[in-house]
Amino acid sequence: MIEINNLTRFRVDKKLFTGIAKKVLKGENKGTETLSLAFVNKEEIKKLNKKYRGKNKPTDVLSFEIGDGRLFGEIVICPEMVKPDKSSTEHFDGPATIPAERDLARVFIHGILHLLGYDHEKSKAEETKMQSKEDFYLNKV
Repeated sequence: MIEINNLTRFRVDKKLFTGIAKKVLKGENKGTETLSLAFVNKEEIKKLNKKYRGKNKPTDVLSFEIGDGRLFGEIVICPEMVKPDKSSTEHFDGPATIPAERDLARVFIHGILHLLGYDHEKSKAEETKMQSKEDFYLNKV
């Protein structure tokens, strides 16, 4: 269902991410798919963003379709780049660079939705549709 590779010092709640993947994939009728999730640092995600999207800057999440029969896709998250959701009331006691679980969940859901074909950059209608899906699944976490 989900493979998690943590290449950062950030502590990962594997149960949380496994649960999110199951809920979103099942909700989108893709319950048997397997995902890879990697957590990387700012420098690594910047390299990936430049190589695959032509953007020479770090970002919070990238999604890569694999579709090789074994993996549905890979999602790469940079915890350092995850910003708090404006509507979030959850706060961490600690350095500002440690994102709240809900914010990590939000970017993970965002990444899964990209793999499922949602694209907020196509149009305002698509952006609204994707945001609605994100909110729906985030409320199930």
